Amino acid sequence: MTDPKVLSESVAGLLGDAVLASAIAYDELTIVVGRDSIVSALRILRDDPATRFVSFIDLCGVDYPGREERFDVVYHLLSPKLNTRIRLKVTTDEETSVPSVIDVFPCANWFEREAYDLYGILFSGHPDLRRILTDYGFDGHPLRKDFPMTGFVEVRYDDEQKRVVYERVKLQQEFRSFDFLSPWEGTDYVLPGDEKAKAS
Repeated sequence: MTDPKVLSESVAGLLGDAVLASAIAYDELTIVVGRDSIVSALRILRDDPATRFVSFIDLCGVDYPGREERFDVVYHLLSPKLNTRIRLKVTTDEETSVPSVIDVFPCANWFEREAYDLYGILFSGHPDLRRILTDYGFDGHPLRKDFPMTGFVEVRYDDEQKRVVYERVKLQQEFRSFDFLSPWEGTDYVLPGDEKAKAS
C-alpha cells in the first residue's frame, strides 16, 4: 500500500493547478479539484503509469445547505497497482452542472443518475439524465437536508379504485411541542393534574 503522503505529492505533481486542496484521513487521500477539471483529473489518474486508478468504485452526493455551493460530488477510485484508494471532490450548487465523467468511466452512468435523482445535482454531457430510484413525477430530491421527512405525497393502494393512488401527505395529529428538559430536573411549568398538589 502506497504511503498517502507520497501519493499526495505524486498526484499534486500530476494534476497541478487543478488541485484546490488535499487532506489525509484514516490513511486515505482526499483531493478537492476544480469542477471543470474533474474529467481530465480522472483521466490522468486512470491512465498515468504511476497511479493507474483504473477501478471506479463510487460516486455520491453530499448536501451542506449552509454553504453557497451546497453540494459535494465525491468520486472514489481504486488502484490495484498501488493497492490504495483515492477520493476526489468537486463542489457545485443547484443550478451549476458538473461535467459527466462517463467518457472516462462508463460505469459512472447510473451513479450520476442517482446523484441527480436524490440531490438534484446536474451533470452536463450525460446521455440520459433522468430519475433512477424515485417514481416518475416525484416532487423534489429526498436526500437534500431541506426535504421534509414526511415527503410531499403518500402512495397507497385504493381497493375501491383497484389502483395505486397518490395523495398529499396528511398528518393524523398536529406536531407537538416537546419539552426536552431532563425529567430529573423537572419542568418550568405545572403539568396537568399537578395543580392540585400542595408544595411541601
